[in-house]
Amino acid sequence: MRRFLHVTRGVAWRSIHNTVVNPAILVPSIVFPLFFLVAFAGGLSRIAEVPNFHYRPGYTSFQFVFVFLQSAAFGGVFTGFAVARDFDSGFARRLLLSAPHRGGIIAGYVLGALLRWAITGAVVTLAAAIAGMHVYGDGAELVALLGLGVLMNLVAALWACGLAMFLRTEQAGAVIQMPVFVLLFLAPVYVPLSLLTGWIHDVARYNPVTAVLQAARGLLAGSPTELALAFGLLAAGALIFGAFARRGLASAERAG
Repeated sequence: MRRFLHVTRGVAWRSIHNTVVNPAILVPSIVFPLFFLVAFAGGLSRIAEVPNFHYRPGYTSFQFVFVFLQSAAFGGVFTGFAVARDFDSGFARRLLLSAPHRGGIIAGYVLGALLRWAITGAVVTLAAAIAGMHVYGDGAELVALLGLGVLMNLVAALWACGLAMFLRTEQAGAVIQMPVFVLLFLAPVYVPLSLLTGWIHDVARYNPVTAVLQAARGLLAGSPTELALAFGLLAAGALIFGAFARRGLASAERAG
């Protein structure tokens, strides 16, 4: 356990240090969700006037939840980019040779993803509050909302780490990012699920991100809904992609 924690701390510290001191990594991770918050909550605010659009906290709050979860997911995805970059530079291979407990490598990258998202999530929340976001959830509901974000970050980080370790090249960036991007934007982004029509409604209905998004919006509004389903889906995703990441690590070990 001591060796595991030592490796985890080392990898996490390097990950967050590289993020903080390198504007090319930190700035896009902050600007990207802020752009969506401004574009969606500001530029599309008239959508709140659509008949049967009922979300008590308002459209800014409605879109904040999506951007909050999106930033959590992409915080995990960016960690996959870091893993791929470490393989291209040769650092990851040296780490595999020297780490006394290689399972700590995945844990370190995942912890680094969470710490990186803590910065982005705080900035996005502050920006939404300045923009007039209304919050009706109580303390326990807001903690649950944060828990959904943490689990979303964890699932995305495990997926990204696993695939990056299988492919071991920065050229895998699009492959890592695209499935997460598609899942997020095939959920009810702009309006509630009930107002979607056609094929997008059918796809969104069975998209696991939809349940998480609706649960998070319910928590912010003080009207919890689908919590068990949302947490269950994210927990299942963490288990599945945890095993996937471990297989990716084993593949990297065999490749030397």
